[in-house]
Amino acid sequence: MTLIQLHYILTIAETRSLNKAAELLYVSQPSLTSAVKELEKELGITIFNRGGRGVTLTNDGAEFLLHAKELYGQYESILQKYGTGGSYKKKFGVSTQHYSFAVKAFVDMAKFFDMSQYEFAIRETRTSEVISDVSSMKSEIGVLYLSDFNRKSMTKLLHSASLEFHHLIDCNAYVYLWKGHPLAKEPEICFEQLQSYPCLSFEQGDNSAFYLAEEILSTSDYRQTIKANDRATMLNLMIGLNGYTLCSGIICEELNGSDYIAVPFHDSNPEEDSAMEIGYITRKNVLLSQMGERYIEEIRKYLKL
Repeated sequence: MTLIQLHYILTIAETRSLNKAAELLYVSQPSLTSAVKELEKELGITIFNRGGRGVTLTNDGAEFLLHAKELYGQYESILQKYGTGGSYKKKFGVSTQHYSFAVKAFVDMAKFFDMSQYEFAIRETRTSEVISDVSSMKSEIGVLYLSDFNRKSMTKLLHSASLEFHHLIDCNAYVYLWKGHPLAKEPEICFEQLQSYPCLSFEQGDNSAFYLAEEILSTSDYRQTIKANDRATMLNLMIGLNGYTLCSGIICEELNGSDYIAVPFHDSNPEEDSAMEIGYITRKNVLLSQMGERYIEEIRKYLKL
């Protein structure tokens, strides 16, 4: 097994196509196919299923891919520290639920480095993808929240993915809406007051479980609901339809603009806990890179921790 073969496997898995992978790798498809077959023979497993719609990972292949990414990532780390080629760019990625403060911290982190020497990535995405991105080392850090409702299921999910949760801040729920909303000037807002307005939430996929929701109290009985898959759309819906969402109250006006406000949420149901614990996830027993340490430092600075 060679590093070149590992690079081939990772590229095929990412593109899900032998043709596209061959183009990116500047090799012929027969040469690429031959290299894969040689590796499969050496390992005694089938890594890919080949069909008319491209290639997909087998169960053995999916397990092998995790180890391959880790091994190839170690190789890239060695190049970062000791390589002298000059063209290699260090990589750093963050995957996060839709938190403007997480993006703001990323912006401030990136400014600290010579961006011509790095390949940065910030992904605002679904909760399940935050977890899978960090587990597969696509991202070094993931930002999400735990609550009494989702803690047991999320902790089990993180444990099975060999991830650990690091506490950042505890906060109560706020109602996030635009400043022209009829309830914007209320000192606090309860659930009953919100029934005439659409509750906005981020799309998590058709088959997603409730514990993957980004919003607190996701199982409450809302009369009107609208799902969106990006922050800009959600902000537009707040203005266009007087929509609202329940959030942490940690708002970055520099990124979201000054047309929105977070009003304390009054939970009139004593059986429901609207408290949120926001933190970040990493792979177990893995030290943060210089970029990762700087990113967490910028988050703590923004949260005034």
